[in-house]
Amino acid sequence: MAASGEFTRVLSAFDQDGNGKISAAELRLCMKAALGGDMSAEEVQALMASADADGDGLLDEEEFVRLVREAEAGQEEEGDRCREAFGMYEMEGRGCITPLSLKLMMSRLGLHLDVDECQAMIRRFDLNGDGVLTFDEFKTMMMMA
Repeated sequence: MAASGEFTRVLSAFDQDGNGKISAAELRLCMKAALGGDMSAEEVQALMASADADGDGLLDEEEFVRLVREAEAGQEEEGDRCREAFGMYEMEGRGCITPLSLKLMMSRLGLHLDVDECQAMIRRFDLNGDGVLTFDEFKTMMMMA
């Protein structure tokens, strides 16, 4: 989790008008930088409303820190769910998803693929070319799905 001084620097970087608070437009820029994509005005307004404890339409430092910490906690939960899913595919005790373990899991899900098809699926996300999926490669695959 980021330190408080780090939050202050982030808030200052996005506080374009220098009022010490984050507006909806500034939050939208902040989220674009953090997520690498744009949020709709409606999504930003909903996020703003959920974090704006005093109802002034702006996020002060305390509200901003709370929002960032809640987002970090959500990412940790997502990581836990991804780790759990990875464990379902990783059946051979090797700490990775092999073509055989992928074939077995896909079969459990009702998709009957041969090992060659599973190797092809793995190759698409096998960033280091070792023929298996590590947790990080699996996570990348899940985010793209």
